[in-house]
Amino acid sequence: MILSIEQVSISSKEKRIVDDVSLSVREGEWYALVGQSGSGKTLLSQAIGRMLSPQLQVEGKILFKGEDLLSSSHKQMRAIRGRKLSYIFQDYQGSFTPFKTIGQHFEEYQKAHGMRNAKERKKQAIEALNSVGLDEGLYGRYPFQLSGGQLQRASIALALLLSPDLVIADEITTALDSVSGHRILELLAKRQKETGCAILFITHDWRHVRRYATRLAVMKEGQIIESGGKHRILDHPQHDYTKQLIQAAPILGRRLASGLQEIEDR
Repeated sequence: MILSIEQVSISSKEKRIVDDVSLSVREGEWYALVGQSGSGKTLLSQAIGRMLSPQLQVEGKILFKGEDLLSSSHKQMRAIRGRKLSYIFQDYQGSFTPFKTIGQHFEEYQKAHGMRNAKERKKQAIEALNSVGLDEGLYGRYPFQLSGGQLQRASIALALLLSPDLVIADEITTALDSVSGHRILELLAKRQKETGCAILFITHDWRHVRRYATRLAVMKEGQIIESGGKHRILDHPQHDYTKQLIQAAPILGRRLASGLQEIEDR
């Protein structure tokens, strides 16, 4: 397992927000964490990279490639984030500083991880932009000069720049229209096949789960209530809450929820 979350709880002074959660992500897989807004899935994903507010307390273990991230030093975490573990956020606009060019964002990222050769940095950044279908000319542009879809593509290029082992994608299509969102996920799936990275995919959209995930967990009010293979959960959910979520999701055609063709009795 590339990532193992073991009995993790997240608490504020007032209450426990995430309660005794355990899940694991295998190398190279697309693992979906599904739940409605407020279920705690984003907080859990932020805990992996030690990105939570200091006001929140985390208990349990988060093992990444066998090392407990919750016990790692700040220096160790800075080395891990970006190079071995990276994020793609829902707020793609907030991921970029408005007065810095796209190229400057790549520069900072590369310098922070020890790339000292300026020509190599620019070459790598342009190759990364090209890999997500963006032209070299965007390297010198500012974030406001790009469309939402272009900015999200740039954020994917940045997240995959140093070939991380795990990418955490948190509701990355929520702020995009359906066509742009579809293109972004197709692009991410393509890049995953090319790089072999694992993806922890935070979402509330069952259409994306059905299309891309290999395994998934369903989260409600800070707890994992069901987890397993995609086909088992979509076609044979055990928990009433999971059943309600799936029934409320759009189902296309005469197929099982997972997309498999249903065999009719003859």
